[in-house]
Amino acid sequence: MAAIAIFIIGAETLLLYCFPLIIRLAIKYSKFNLMAFFISLKNTFLLLLFLISSCGNKNAATTAENNDGKEDNKTTEAIVTGANRTEVYLPLLKGKNVGVVANQTSVIYKKDRKEGEKLTAGEHYTHLVDSLLSLGVNLKKVFSPEHGFRGKADAGEKVKDGVDTKTGLPITSLYGKNRKPTAEQLEGLDLVIFDIQDVGVRFYTYISTLHLLMEACAENNIPVMVMDRPNPNGHYIDGPSMEPEHTSFLGMHTIPLVHGMTIGEYAGMINGEKWLENGIQCELEVIPMENYDHSRPYSVPIKPSPNLPTDKAINLYPSLGLFEGTTINAGRGTDYQFQIYGAPFLDKTHNIYTYTPQSNEGAKYPKHKDVQCFGTDLRKEEDLSKLSLKWIISAYANTPEGEKFFNTDSFTKHAGTEKLQKQIEEGLSEEEIRKSWRADLKKFKKVRAKYLIYN
Repeated sequence: MAAIAIFIIGAETLLLYCFPLIIRLAIKYSKFNLMAFFISLKNTFLLLLFLISSCGNKNAATTAENNDGKEDNKTTEAIVTGANRTEVYLPLLKGKNVGVVANQTSVIYKKDRKEGEKLTAGEHYTHLVDSLLSLGVNLKKVFSPEHGFRGKADAGEKVKDGVDTKTGLPITSLYGKNRKPTAEQLEGLDLVIFDIQDVGVRFYTYISTLHLLMEACAENNIPVMVMDRPNPNGHYIDGPSMEPEHTSFLGMHTIPLVHGMTIGEYAGMINGEKWLENGIQCELEVIPMENYDHSRPYSVPIKPSPNLPTDKAINLYPSLGLFEGTTINAGRGTDYQFQIYGAPFLDKTHNIYTYTPQSNEGAKYPKHKDVQCFGTDLRKEEDLSKLSLKWIISAYANTPEGEKFFNTDSFTKHAGTEKLQKQIEEGLSEEEIRKSWRADLKKFKKVRAKYLIYN
């Protein structure tokens, strides 16, 4: 069909230009030699066919060049995470004292996961710590991020140091008395592995832990190895960029709210852009995945934190995560975290979904605990490929006058800017707000391109 379309378009174009020539030839040769006219007409027609054929070939070649073979080369083979590529990294660990930054997502899968299949430890996967020990790696210490080594602590809850009961290894919390490893905590280590499932959102704190680990290791001349994993929100880049004056543990770099990079690519950007203190760089080794590209959907087999229990929650998290800086409950204290939102004071006529947040794992003290909330259920929403502001704009519009909505300091840290709160308060539309991000997004994409490992 494409070839036929190209032929028709080419024929119409060339006839438009050749028709006057044919008429002139007819007038010229009809006066002197009719046979010569037909010979000339035949040659013109042959030239026309040649040009059309060339045009079609050129267009086909151009199409192939623009596609760069991406459609043909797309694979349906299972994604192989960095941690599963033991043949690549085990030789690099031989004879070294190793530390690992890990949580419940730091696993090696035993077989391909079937869609919807419930994964169980032992049958479907082993923890990276257990695997490394069984493979003879001299593992000395575990470091744990926010939510702890087993991923059960509340958001923002301090986690104490401890000992892993299964292996007897010491666990040093990087979300307790200190977030950056000290020289004393790193003493005796020859290399530190970082292997945590991220979700690609600036205020999801695992990338801040990565930054501080790289910085501490650079200062102590210890290499860092990142086991790469897919980014379930890696198919788009969006949102306001962090402004330098608002950086915190919820966002340490001037990047958009949704950055579209894997944890390994992001580590490369931290290093390459010299974002570590005093511009130092750490010795970095990324163990890349196989069969991954940013357009491939990825279902996270093990929830990356207590309040991201499903793929839908992870997909909605960049948008509903902004509610963390408001008085609106985003599903914490329910089984539908980051899939619903509400508050006792929202207009009941526009917010007909009701629920009552209660203390549960990962949310001991949710907003509006034990109080009925009126809100919206988003569990059947289509998956997003951009940050959506419609729900936070709607919630603000349906908040009664005099009722507090924004917790300004927290909201600014999540948004990365004071502008977004002002834009919502001033009644700007989502499209008007999005326009204010464009220049920063364009600038970031150019920087990001330098560090991409995957298409």
